[in-house]
Formats: sequence, structure tokens, C-alpha cells
Amino acid sequence: MKMKSALIVFACLGLTFCASSQSKLARSRERDPQYQYNVGLFYLNSNSVDEAIRYLNKSLSLNPRYFLAWNALGLAQSMKGNFQEATAALLKSLEINPQFTEARNNLGTIYRELRFVDKAEEQFKKALEDENYASRELPYYNLADLYYSMDRIDEAYENIQRAIQIKKRLAMAHDLKGRILERKGDIGGAIDSYEEAVKQVPNETHFGFNLGAAYFKNNEFEKARELLERISPLVKDQETKDKIKGYLDIIKGKSEDQVPSFQSSRYFFWAGVSLSMETPIEASFRAAISLSMAPGTG
Repeated sequence: MKMKSALIVFACLGLTFCASSQSKLARSRERDPQYQYNVGLFYLNSNSVDEAIRYLNKSLSLNPRYFLAWNALGLAQSMKGNFQEATAALLKSLEINPQFTEARNNLGTIYRELRFVDKAEEQFKKALEDENYASRELPYYNLADLYYSMDRIDEAYENIQRAIQIKKRLAMAHDLKGRILERKGDIGGAIDSYEEAVKQVPNETHFGFNLGAAYFKNNEFEKARELLERISPLVKDQETKDKIKGYLDIIKGKSEDQVPSFQSSRYFFWAGVSLSMETPIEASFRAAISLSMAPGTG
């Protein structure tokens, strides 16, 4: 009986010790800016942006000079469409650490969203001055996309080629290269680029739509039909569904009145923009996730 009582006492002491240890760990985490930052990134990656902002602000209340947290907060605010707040957070990150190129590339992306074209171009070029930047394909991609929107096609092509040289499996770069080549009148080259993008991300409907449209314009109607029929059930945007139906109706010999005019090449390039294609902001966030376990706190 004494042995049994002793075991019960030791068990209680063990539980008390465990509870005490857990309580100390919880208090330690409450005071740890890096832990709060990592939780914020977890929520950001889960698309729970409000929760992410809450934890990132907590991290910054513990260490106002934690430049990684300011960068992540800028991304979170941009995902909510709060571009002024995003700009302020990214500028703060760069004020603390001017060599933090990730924030500079992200700032260029926000300037692009705000249509500050010159400022965006300046930030992307500054990001490329850092030869040690691990994600140099992103500012090259962003510059190419910027120049494409400005109809500076040769510069767009030069920069997208450099992005692909750095990261051959950057699917969105192959898709942008396809759009650039279409603008240059090289439909065959555009198809090759679109095919590479689709090969890398088969269920990305934006890539599939651009490839299907290119097949159609190149009179490869059977290929266009097979691809557009495959992606149609995956498309959530009704407008794009209607456009796909229009192509398929023409292929099946129905009235051309059911599809948009093909006079505007921009239709082919951007019709799928509201779908799930990774945006430059999302690409920047994906790169930032690799910093989630960074040891320093600024």
C-alpha cells in the first residue's frame, strides 16, 4: 500500500513538473519575437491574413527592429490590398537593414500595384545589384512583366530570359515568355513556352487557357479542344468559362458571334488573370517563407 501511495505521489509530482515546464515554455514563447514571427508566417501561408498580422505585430512589439517581421507584415498587408500600409512596412524593413534585398523586391512589386512605374523599376534594378540575392529570378521576372505592360518588348524578353536561366522551373516565367513571344509575332515559340509552363503546373488554368488559345490561333484546333475541355471544369471564373465555351463552339463549327473578337491580342494574354495564377506578390511571399526559421532577429 505504501508503494502504491509513493507511486501516486511521484506521478502527481511528475504532472506538476510537466505543467510547470509547459507554462514556462508558453511564457517564453510569448516573449520570443522570432516565435511570434514564425507563427505569423504560418498563418500567412495558410491564407489567414488577419491572424498573421496579429502575430507579426506582436513580434514587432517585442522587437521593433526585426526587419524580417516588417517584411512579412508588408506582404500580409499587400494581400489585403492595403498597399499604403504595405509600403510603410517594407520601407521600415529597409530602413533597419538596407541590404535586405527581399524587401526591396517586394517594395517594387507594391509600387507596381500602385502604378508608380518608375519607382518599381528602380527597386527591381536595385534588387539585381545584389549578386548574393538567392531569388534573383524574381526581380528579373518583375522587370520583364513591367516592361511587357509598357510594350517595351525587347527589354521584357531580355529579362524573362535571364529569369529562366536562373530558375528553369519557374512556370510563371515560361508563361510570361509565351505572352511576350506572342506580342513579337512568334506563335510557335509562344506555344513552346506555354507548353513548358503547363508541363510544370498541369492544373494551372491560366497557363492552360493561354496555351489553348495559342493552339487555336495556330490552327491546331484538336489540341486546343482537348486542352480547353480538360481545364474547363477546373475554372472557377464564369467569364473565362464563357470564353472557353466560345472557343469550343467555334471548333465545333458553331457561330463565331459567341466568342470575343480576336483583334485584341491582350485578350489572350490576360483573360485568365483572375484565376489562381501565382502573382508577383505571392511569388515574393513564397520566397520569404524560406526565411521563416532564420536565426537572427535583427
